[in-house]
Amino acid sequence: MKPTETKSWQKLIDHQRVIARTSLRELFDANPNRAEEFSLEFDDILFDFSKNLIIEQTIRLLTDLATEQKLPEKIEAMFNGEKINFTEKRAALHIALRNLEDRPIKVDGWDVVPKVNAVLLKMRNFTEMIHSGFWRGYRGERITDIVHIGIGGSDLGPRLVCDALKEYRKPNINVHFVSNVDGLDIAQTLNQVVPSRTLFIIASKSFTTQETLLNATTAREWFLKNTNGNEKEIAKHFIAISTNEEACKAFGIPPENMFHFWNWVGGRFSLWSAIGLVIALYLGYENFLKLLEGAHQIDKNFRTEPFEKNIPVLMGLLCIWYTNFWKYNTYGIIPYDLRLKLLPDYLQQLIMESNGKRIASDGSEIDYPTSPIVWGRIGTDSQHSFFQLLHQGTHIVPIDFLACVEPEHPFTNHHDVLIANLIAQSEALTKGKTRQEVALELENSNLDPLEKTELLPHKVFPGNRPSTTILLRKLTPKTLGSLLACYEHKVFVEGVILDINSFDQWGVELGKQLAKSILKEIEAGKTSNALNSSTNKLLEYYLKHRKRYYE
Repeated sequence: MKPTETKSWQKLIDHQRVIARTSLRELFDANPNRAEEFSLEFDDILFDFSKNLIIEQTIRLLTDLATEQKLPEKIEAMFNGEKINFTEKRAALHIALRNLEDRPIKVDGWDVVPKVNAVLLKMRNFTEMIHSGFWRGYRGERITDIVHIGIGGSDLGPRLVCDALKEYRKPNINVHFVSNVDGLDIAQTLNQVVPSRTLFIIASKSFTTQETLLNATTAREWFLKNTNGNEKEIAKHFIAISTNEEACKAFGIPPENMFHFWNWVGGRFSLWSAIGLVIALYLGYENFLKLLEGAHQIDKNFRTEPFEKNIPVLMGLLCIWYTNFWKYNTYGIIPYDLRLKLLPDYLQQLIMESNGKRIASDGSEIDYPTSPIVWGRIGTDSQHSFFQLLHQGTHIVPIDFLACVEPEHPFTNHHDVLIANLIAQSEALTKGKTRQEVALELENSNLDPLEKTELLPHKVFPGNRPSTTILLRKLTPKTLGSLLACYEHKVFVEGVILDINSFDQWGVELGKQLAKSILKEIEAGKTSNALNSSTNKLLEYYLKHRKRYYE
């Protein structure tokens, strides 16, 4: 059912009008215990949502909406392996990949957990062979560099985890990620590695993804050029993570070098699967398991905790509240930790590819907003780029601030300044600065009266701009696993309430199809005039100047 057809939806519309007549400053002044009432702790995570435009009634109405949209039943359906990916008729069982309690989870009557465990065992054994030096390259040298070739979900998740947790890295192992079809990406990577000490991981569920296969083929050709064309050596240096065994074999990768995952694992939810092999190789298998453990703990919490005490559910409900009732169409992710600098990129795909949809479950077109536009950058850099807009611009952007209490480095003065900035920014967005406060400030300045009058409106901060702050006690594999699982379930909550499918991505297909036909024209060296005049002109210009460059 579409959410606009529920009783709760109209109540929330009316309720938003009431909340719009007050302010966060007033809400905090009226309730000294607001921070306690609107914050939750789970393990080493503090989730403070008190600086949002909500009261207790808001949460009740939002949870009522979730109940009317059958969120409890949909959560159980996901955990029980039902085909909630209804357009592709598949389960969405990323939770099975981190089911460390071995609870049976069935798809079409078959328990998938033994298969998951078999792949985990293969990952552990392979990781140990690399780390011990048992697995060696064609010259008998130890592997020192891992090149992970993928794109989208096969790249962003592992890349984020490896970058965020590199303080846990194994000695003498370097990782490199190649995703972009721009040849500079693979060229720069190949310039950094030695063929005899490099392991390539080709991550593609179908083993047909254009960008991944092009980069993989280039890596293969480069490798063979350095081994006098000896294709037998490919088995020592190329690993596949895929569901397509025949395509892997045709590439030269034997079945024993292939790690499986399944069609019930969506790409953007796949870092917990064999796609995470690069994580295990870089950080150690034991740390990969801790990543799974953190996610598994959130899975259990998400499934059993009441909605008003459920962090992922509340994250999703807040996004619905702002996107659909306040009409705020963007959403900022601001980590105050350099290790989480890739988190905004990762969440852009997770959120927008999942919920950037316009068709409801019954096939009809939606007339309400779905996913917000997700963007962000690390603090404090972002304070000197786009925070001007956040504080005084005409767009209001709900923000997630993230930080860690314990830093990786020994410079406590730096960390104190960092955290002070985070807290100050959330406070400033909440409270703002009134005209009266600015006038008093200017009154004590040395400016002349005319300058004070002219400057006054420019220094007013409206405030009343919502934010949520998530503090991790320490960034560990376990806490990072928990954090990422929170965002995964947040996305699912929104999809259920909005009556869309969060697990397909048909929107990426059309561009791929057109690219193939346009590539044929580039290869033929002429246009067919089957496309519009702008496209033809772009092709003609490219072909004209491309010929000069390559010849």
